[in-house]
Amino acid sequence: MTDNTTANQQTALAQYSEELLPVFGAPSLVIDRGDGCYVWDLDGKRYLDLLGGIAVNAVGHNHPDLVAAVSKQAGEMLHVSNFFTSPAQVALAHELLRISRAPEGSRVFFANSGAEANEAAIKLSRRTGRSKIVACEGAFHGRTTGALALTHKAAYREPFQPLLPDVVHVPFGDADALRSAVDDRTAAVFLEPIQGEAGVRVADDEYLRAAREITSAAGALLIVDEIQTGVGRTGDWLAHQRSSIVPDAVTFAKGLGGGVPIGAMVTFGAEVSALLQPGQHGTTFGGNPLACAAGLAVIDVIERDDLLDNARTLGEWFAAAVDDLDDERVAGVRGRGLLLAVELRDELSADVVTAARNAGFIVNAVAPNAIRLAPPLIIVQEQLQTFVDALPTLITEATS
Repeated sequence: MTDNTTANQQTALAQYSEELLPVFGAPSLVIDRGDGCYVWDLDGKRYLDLLGGIAVNAVGHNHPDLVAAVSKQAGEMLHVSNFFTSPAQVALAHELLRISRAPEGSRVFFANSGAEANEAAIKLSRRTGRSKIVACEGAFHGRTTGALALTHKAAYREPFQPLLPDVVHVPFGDADALRSAVDDRTAAVFLEPIQGEAGVRVADDEYLRAAREITSAAGALLIVDEIQTGVGRTGDWLAHQRSSIVPDAVTFAKGLGGGVPIGAMVTFGAEVSALLQPGQHGTTFGGNPLACAAGLAVIDVIERDDLLDNARTLGEWFAAAVDDLDDERVAGVRGRGLLLAVELRDELSADVVTAARNAGFIVNAVAPNAIRLAPPLIIVQEQLQTFVDALPTLITEATS
């Protein structure tokens, strides 16, 4: 499959390869600007962004409310040390507790990314006096050394071993395996309600309820990683809420800032919230006024414009529309809300992604036979329809 980038972009991409560490591999495009659900490359070609910065651009690109909130805050104050607080920080903490349905005594810790939020959760678990952590096969919790120990993919882990000890991985969605692994040495179980990086694999409600029962019985924490699934992505504020469980901690990032870096951990209840005491954790930039202003704007737009319902409705519509194609090369759609994967019967996803990019769509090969979509929550059916209509042709081009 041929990549159609032009000489103009190739010059910028060559400079990238000469001056940036190659940890992400070679980028395929130079994106110059965005608006709504669209982005434009350096040559002015428009793309429908069906990946949303990997579930980050929750309210799309250049949303006027988000731009206004960040601009206003930048004009007032960008940063204040953690010897102090700011109105935006206090207000966003309140909103996170509200949308998390956290009980009285719950607390918020702000960080700058999902990996940092998970590092805070790891330290929280160590304060139980135990050290064992149970995570899942297929899990992705970040690339910092603590979070990396919980991440399952060997290619990410092996170059940096030995990592944090006493971490056990069990099959995702298997309650019996989880029950066998959790014992009186277990500090915490870390779970993603939907494993985005593993191919958009969904944990059913019964599994999440079993995880809550198992951890409670063992005196272990249940920590739910909602970094990719949270902030309305699946049609609920948090994906685990559909199962009605109450975790001990939840981690946020990605969509919370709408493109401005932010992470957070919410601890549930007074007992868990008392585990970390003054001086036991911290951050220079976490909870800065700019990021918190962005988070407040994102939550306000999602709530005001009923984007939770939009995510639910369009996710269901998309799965049905792809099924209606009746294309034998497509096995189906998995996921929930607007975190979705089109499953192919053959391992064609990388070539389909290239064909899609050439046709003006941005999607992601999340597995050899699966294409991930995590578009802005503001997307409309007509925009998704253009991708559904194009999909059979994209698959054909991928095989030519």
